[in-house]
Amino acid sequence: MRYANVFKWMMPPIVVLALIAALAGLWPAPGAPFAATTLRGEAVTINARGLYYWDTVSSAAQMQANDLVMLVVGLPLLAISFGLARRGSLRGRLLLTGTLGFVLYTYMSMCFGAAYNQLFLVYVALFGLSLYAFILAMLSFDLQTLPQHFSDRLPRRAIAGVLFLAGGFLLLAWLGRIAPTITQEQLPPLENVTSLFIQALDLALIAPLCGLAGVLLLRRSAWGYLLASVALLKFVTLGLAVTLMGLNMARVGAAVSVVELVVFPLLTLLNLTMAVVLLRNVRGDEAGAGVTHEQPC
Repeated sequence: MRYANVFKWMMPPIVVLALIAALAGLWPAPGAPFAATTLRGEAVTINARGLYYWDTVSSAAQMQANDLVMLVVGLPLLAISFGLARRGSLRGRLLLTGTLGFVLYTYMSMCFGAAYNQLFLVYVALFGLSLYAFILAMLSFDLQTLPQHFSDRLPRRAIAGVLFLAGGFLLLAWLGRIAPTITQEQLPPLENVTSLFIQALDLALIAPLCGLAGVLLLRRSAWGYLLASVALLKFVTLGLAVTLMGLNMARVGAAVSVVELVVFPLLTLLNLTMAVVLLRNVRGDEAGAGVTHEQPC
């Protein structure tokens, strides 16, 4: 694997810091939530417990759901895919790249969305480490030969269709929430954050990624195969996290929409199915497949 020596030093701190962050977020603590009013006059309930003390009850429930996904799904995938990638598995490299995308998105959002707490520098370190690891993982593929390692039976139209559906859903869902704030001058529910940071990330990164990956995959572009694997795995983890967020919000009595409890699980299942299909259609998964042959750093 290209950059193998770099990954050897980058992956352990990513795993250890993500484990610390997830466990700290889930660690039970006493406390009693209290009502508060934000600077914009919005009535909220502050969590007042544990690491997410100054976040609202709703936000804390969402972040703890994401911590659980990181602990149960993200970290095992990271360890397994890195082990496979080190042995030269193309499937392993694709899994590793997609999982690093999940880690990157998670701690980028924690840097800007979580109320300041003792782990702020941990979030910053994870943001930086996963960003550069993700870039190096993307650069490790030999784009000239990558399409040759996928079976001709790969259902490119079906995969592209699911990606278009997922990206289009995010686009419509978030624009539908933002539109009234422009046309009717209504403020969206911001709770104790200053802006719609998740919507910004999804509209700027995830929705375009799904659309671009789908178009390039239909054109049999090497970037299409690579971006499709990243987009499918990202939406699987995103959808799983949002589904658990909805369930956890319902558990603590926070308002939850049908979208979080019905639509996201269905999209997660579709993306998971397509991710499995894509990986099963990788052929020639021997050492060195689809990777550049330059000297490692």
